[in-house]
Amino acid sequence: MTADSPLRLVVFDVDGTLVDSQAHILGAMARAYDALGLEAPSRDAVLGIVGLSLPVAMERLSPDIEPDRRVALVEAYKDSFSSIRQTGAPERMSPLYPGARDVVDMLLGRDDLMVGLATGKSRRGLDHLLAAHGLTGAFATEQVADHHPSKPHPSMLLTALVETGAEARDAVMIGDTTFDIEMGRAAGFETIGVSWGYHPAQDLLRAGAGAVIDRYEDLPAAIERLWEA
Repeated sequence: MTADSPLRLVVFDVDGTLVDSQAHILGAMARAYDALGLEAPSRDAVLGIVGLSLPVAMERLSPDIEPDRRVALVEAYKDSFSSIRQTGAPERMSPLYPGARDVVDMLLGRDDLMVGLATGKSRRGLDHLLAAHGLTGAFATEQVADHHPSKPHPSMLLTALVETGAEARDAVMIGDTTFDIEMGRAAGFETIGVSWGYHPAQDLLRAGAGAVIDRYEDLPAAIERLWEA
């Protein structure tokens, strides 16, 4: 990195992008609805809201129930998620996607960019996950749902820019949902979608993704192409 090189930033979503957490999410959601005597939403409906903050997610999943019942669902989900996490190793319940660790480690090892996270997880949930995968303290910036409006609001990414000193034109957001892509575009970032997550590739492209990749091995070249354009 030379003195006049731009300070570049790569930001990853977590659920559906770095880790496959669907079993954990679906299990916790089913328990939460059961605890309140409600019929759980379909698998597709639940995976469709991954990445949103919990209050917004519950409003989308159950718009017709009373607000206080949705608040209770949020708390029941948190309790269920925590309970499931305590019954097994988090790295087995939310494994990294194939190739993710090698690519993330390679990006972390570069001296010409910084790597961050922007996730709908809580601070507590992200801390548990990072510890399980030996990634505590690895990222230059970590933005969580506790401190921001729900995606696709750009608050997470705007804060990441402030924390790292990067400019939006030198930053890229990588995610598996339209919420990630819309958030990235709203913040002025380049955006890359991944096809292995929870929203279809065609939806990511319609949301404005600059590229969609099918394998982690393709990510470094996709990043370079966007910055060279």
